Amino acid sequence: MSRASRLLGWLILAAITVATVAPIGYRPVSTMPVSVERFSAFAALAFLLSVGYPRHRWQILALTIGAAGLLEAMQLLEPTRHGRVADFLVKVVGCGFGAAASLAAGLVWPRLATRGEA
Repeated sequence: MSRASRLLGWLILAAITVATVAPIGYRPVSTMPVSVERFSAFAALAFLLSVGYPRHRWQILALTIGAAGLLEAMQLLEPTRHGRVADFLVKVVGCGFGAAASLAAGLVWPRLATRGEA
């Protein structure tokens, strides 16, 4: 489970990076509001990496929040994109939710909390 979570987490980070820094015309579009998309993407990212690295949940939370900030800042380099503090805050809340959900999952399914890095 932890290997799959790690792999999926890093793949989601790569997908988020591409979707965030690519020109706006390449941005994937869904029927959900963009704030829900941002929240969900970063919640999934933090959840998967926290499950994958259960002994490093605080570091994963810091990493995902740092990634959110860096990606918002990188949007300022693309003329068709815009980085905003409000978007960053939605992503930070998503990171916190994902990390907390992984902690809760570890309490419900203790094997998630004890499995870890070799």
